[in-house]
Amino acid sequence: MAELATIARPYADALFKAVGGSDAQALKAQLNALAALAADEGLRQFADNPKVTSQQVFDLIAGIALSKGLALDVKLANLLQAMLENGRLAALPEVATQFQALVNSSSGVSDALIQSAFPIEGAALTDLVATLEKRFAAKLNAKVELAPELIGGVRVVVGDEVLDTSVKARLEQMKVALTA
Repeated sequence: MAELATIARPYADALFKAVGGSDAQALKAQLNALAALAADEGLRQFADNPKVTSQQVFDLIAGIALSKGLALDVKLANLLQAMLENGRLAALPEVATQFQALVNSSSGVSDALIQSAFPIEGAALTDLVATLEKRFAAKLNAKVELAPELIGGVRVVVGDEVLDTSVKARLEQMKVALTA
């Protein structure tokens, strides 16, 4: 079977082209919510049942989304219907990831994952993000994740670049230097 990234790319591209720049930001949250539903193992087992039609799966997903206060946009509904008809529900989370990347690249923003041993909030987070934006020369959409194993410092992932200033990384560097 082809990789999910390969399967998802045409769907993400088509949605991005159909939506346009301004509406893309608004659809990100809806698409992420749909991707979270599609990642549910019970729903995927239901969708993979040969006795269940794609329309039944669509109705179930739309009903769950509506019960959570999420009215599906017409373009997202069309995307979901096309993916269900082609048996590609498993690729929906990857479609959401690639769509997010397309929206970010069109608006000049990059996602940044900041891992820290301790919570970073308020002014400290604002200062850190400003420093990182200068370092990576891009506007960053930062997400903070706690990682106690870092002991101290931060580890930042932006795209395929990693900036690791954690105590754990420094200890590893010292270990390599001492054993070399």
